[in-house]
Amino acid sequence: MAFPLTAHWAGRSIYDIDPAALARRGIRLLLADLDNTLVPYGVPEPTEQVREWTAALERHGVTLFVLSNNRHPERPGRFSKALGVPFIGHAGKPKTGSFYKAMEQMGRTAEETAIVGDQIFTDILGGRNAGVFTLLVEPIRLAGNPGRYLRYAVEWPFRALTKRRTKPL
Repeated sequence: MAFPLTAHWAGRSIYDIDPAALARRGIRLLLADLDNTLVPYGVPEPTEQVREWTAALERHGVTLFVLSNNRHPERPGRFSKALGVPFIGHAGKPKTGSFYKAMEQMGRTAEETAIVGDQIFTDILGGRNAGVFTLLVEPIRLAGNPGRYLRYAVEWPFRALTKRRTKPL
């Protein structure tokens, strides 16, 4: 079994993820963390660039599904509704229950599912434990919370290892 704190793939941002490459891998459901993965913390609605990327996913048969640990259900709900995608808020990552619930809701298997996120100890660990393909991106913005800097420092060796092992999608 692979080490659960390394992702299968790493890139700078979601825009480094090629929707066609996901489709070629058989991925039909892309779970996505919200804050600092799709948009910075506090941005209430999708940007035009996120909308265009989501449309590109859809053109290749990949459904985006927001899987957020945000404890305020109105945040992921508002964002997802504006984007026209399903979501689970207060997901409890890295626990796997929300991963399985999303896959069941969308009629997809772990082999057809991937997750993209900016955090090793929630998104990647949870995805690995749920048996899905894991995609690690850099946090959009660390500013504003000293705890984020500390968490990022602790994650750094696992990020470096993932980047070293990453091959094109």
